[in-house]
Amino acid sequence: MNKTESAKKKDIEKKWYVVDATDKVLGRLASDTAMLLMGKTKPEWTPNVDTGDFVVIINAEKIRVTGKKLTDKIYYKHSGYLGGLKEENLLSLKNRKPEFIITHAVKGMLPKTKLGRQMIKKLNVYKGGKHPHEAQHPEPLNLGQ
Repeated sequence: MNKTESAKKKDIEKKWYVVDATDKVLGRLASDTAMLLMGKTKPEWTPNVDTGDFVVIINAEKIRVTGKKLTDKIYYKHSGYLGGLKEENLLSLKNRKPEFIITHAVKGMLPKTKLGRQMIKKLNVYKGGKHPHEAQHPEPLNLGQ
């Protein structure tokens, strides 16, 4: 009789991947990144253990969206005070903070638990083509279309 093996935290080997976001569609890149962060691409994936890898995304400002999302998609934030709702469309946010767009999209695709908050910490998004994680020897990976 076969037994189901459950992954142990000490047995998991985490890799580093670097992804170039140039001309990648935001949603496809975010969903593939979320799968890597959760570890769903590995055969030893276990729902209650963080089996995912580290992901570094570069060139965040060159991300692409389809349709009229650049002008129509709006991000909201609230200060907690009356009248404290602020809104910003994707185009101005892309010019101001392009890293936030990718991080926000990936975070929405992760579990809303302690494990999900632990997984999002393994995502590093950078504007431009340089990143400070060369010492980890990240492997280049082609995600999204």
